[in-house]
Amino acid sequence: MSELDDATPTERPPSTDSLSVAGSGSAITDAQPDHPGLVAVATFTAHDVEADVLRGVLRAEPVGALTSATDTGGPLSDPAVSGIEADVVRGVLRAGSLSVLDPNPDPAQGGDLAAGLVTGPVLSIAANRAAATPESPSAASDLPTAPSEHSLATALSTGPTGTGPLTLLLSTLLDALDRGRADWPGPLPSGGPPAVREAVAATTFGTLPDRGADPFEILATLGRLLAWGAADPAHPHCAAHLHCPTLAVSVAAETAVAALNQSLDSWDQSPVAGEIEGHVVRTLTRSVGYTDAATGVLTSGGTESNLMALLLARDEILRRRFDADPELDGIPAMAVGRLRVLASDQAHFSIARNAAFLGLGERCVIPVASDAEGRMRPDALAQALDALADRDEIAMAVVGTAGTTDFGAIDPLAPIAQRAKQHGAWFHVDAAYGGALLLGTTPDERLRDLAAADSITLDLHKLGWQPVPAGVFLVKRAAALRTLDKRVAYLNSADDELAGYPSLLGRSLRTTRRADAVKIAAAFQALGRTGFQRLLDRCKELTWYAANKVDNQPELELTAEPQLTTVLFRYLPPDSRDADHVNGALRRHLLETGRAVLGRTSLARDRPGTAPGTVRLKLTLLNPHTTEPQIDALIAAICAAGGVASARSGPS
Repeated sequence: MSELDDATPTERPPSTDSLSVAGSGSAITDAQPDHPGLVAVATFTAHDVEADVLRGVLRAEPVGALTSATDTGGPLSDPAVSGIEADVVRGVLRAGSLSVLDPNPDPAQGGDLAAGLVTGPVLSIAANRAAATPESPSAASDLPTAPSEHSLATALSTGPTGTGPLTLLLSTLLDALDRGRADWPGPLPSGGPPAVREAVAATTFGTLPDRGADPFEILATLGRLLAWGAADPAHPHCAAHLHCPTLAVSVAAETAVAALNQSLDSWDQSPVAGEIEGHVVRTLTRSVGYTDAATGVLTSGGTESNLMALLLARDEILRRRFDADPELDGIPAMAVGRLRVLASDQAHFSIARNAAFLGLGERCVIPVASDAEGRMRPDALAQALDALADRDEIAMAVVGTAGTTDFGAIDPLAPIAQRAKQHGAWFHVDAAYGGALLLGTTPDERLRDLAAADSITLDLHKLGWQPVPAGVFLVKRAAALRTLDKRVAYLNSADDELAGYPSLLGRSLRTTRRADAVKIAAAFQALGRTGFQRLLDRCKELTWYAANKVDNQPELELTAEPQLTTVLFRYLPPDSRDADHVNGALRRHLLETGRAVLGRTSLARDRPGTAPGTVRLKLTLLNPHTTEPQIDALIAAICAAGGVASARSGPS
């Protein structure tokens, strides 16, 4: 039965009992039964990841080249193994003979490596542990000595001795993730918060014991627990938030960043990573249509980027209107209580929150009315700006949105930019969601005037398939970042900068900063614009399919046509007065049973021509690998849950 069948899957709570044993059956022999030389693989230590690649190698090539390292010429002398395949084999050879993995290779004695074949997951915990302990001091001198199990917990991820310890630990963790997903094939664990709380409480994670434990067992347990208890954005029924599945190539690059632990607060902590960030930023500024006077920085996400925009807008208006130095003197008395930010009533909540952080107060944000599709109305903006001038208040910033959280609406940027300029206001565009449309080959006309913005927010961990965080802040004029300028002797001394060592400190609100551009750079190279366009097109295609499916379902009501990749709708119970209660309850029912993760929102007002009620459900479709039948199954599950909720009809 498929994990997406209507029947509820059978949950198996994560257990540590089976985590240290390799599975049964020969995975490699099953993959390629026609190669008699396959037994030769047993002479090498293989890691899970390497074994997977080896399986791919074996499917296409005879395994004669993979004979024992003691054979004439060695395994890498055969032209059948070259390039990446040879690199994999070299990695397999690092730890020496597979005989160290099992003291009882004889099948009659029940050895894990019975009959000389690699069985089950090539490296179980036991195998990884054994690989970390050399058989004897007489091991081949040209092979690096692996750390002992006792020292593996304190081993470094990189360095002069290489990445051997990290490879062993990662293989254990990746295997545990696969096992954890098998424990519960739904998009999140069933049982709701109490079940998750109980599962975590049953472990020791979060405590600091007096003595450490076996790192293999720890990672196997942790990986299995995390996978079982995750809200999995790669599952087709996990469709609530701007929370995307991640590209494997980006996660691999992220692993390298974590292992090397680069920090972008100074050049001497991240030479190449800092340079890569500059290239990624230039790619994005040029995609927007900015000139080379523009710049930018990687951020933790939209909230930080929007905060930077309002900070620069505040300081720019204070310098221009009051000849003030806000970095040193703060907000002058003449400006207190007069600065205003105008944003759509659909704008992200971080705009008001950040205004409070800046000492302006949330009430300084003036909500501008939107139309039926959730886009800011330029006429309403004009009226609001004129009203500010009449009250002798100052329009500090106008914030447009390119991809609202609920409707996916993109504001009309050109007329908004024009009105902001007329009133001397900074124009910022929060394109955290819709900005990913810039990555493809087909320009989206709605973003044509994005370059009119003084600053832009992008979040490639939304519609860019990047691991969190992957926020970007772009600014049209690099000089506007002077608010962030700071000279610190141990990070960016003036003579170092004059000697050609770039200062990274004045680009960000943060000091210590991850090299988040590296994973983006890897994805850019791996996919190219054509690859991103295919992913974008597929997500939009699925969104329209889901919207049409909802629209043709009698018990569902489509709220508006899609504009990006969100579908707003609601379930219509027999008694329309219960609509808000029932929609809230059906979503919780799906969460409780672990069947689906739906978004929920509330409209600002009732929609004309529809039954009363403002609660809406939302599908946010960011997984390009989802299929139409999986969408059908999700819609069916929603309708079934609506029936259950209608029958119970409890309070929201």
